[in-house]
Amino acid sequence: QVQLVESGGGLVQAGGSLRLSCAASGRTFSSYLVGWFRQAPGKEREFLAAITWIGNTDYAESVKGRFTISRDNAKNTVYLQMNSLKPEDTAVYTCAAYYCPAYGCNGRWIHKYTYWGQGTQVTVSS
Repeated sequence: QVQLVESGGGLVQAGGSLRLSCAASGRTFSSYLVGWFRQAPGKEREFLAAITWIGNTDYAESVKGRFTISRDNAKNTVYLQMNSLKPEDTAVYTCAAYYCPAYGCNGRWIHKYTYWGQGTQVTVSS
């Protein structure tokens, strides 16, 4: 069992930055693919970024060049650095994970994720 807890959300002005953290407990995190998603009111959940067990990354076009995903396995934590934030980035941000210590893991396969955090609110004011 893996428990995921997000932190780092808040209110920021457009153009600002935030760093979200996804802390895992319960099992060794290093063999898990971790993804970040967001959901705004009235919209579907959106894939943002993912990082594999060996550090390969994937980004949605909407955040590429602005967001950076990274992991610190010693701290069992995955980060999402968000720069140049826009009002349309306002949403609840959630991290998720699934066990995949292999090549070919795809962070966009939302049905593969077995563990989800509770989410953290990010609000970007104009």
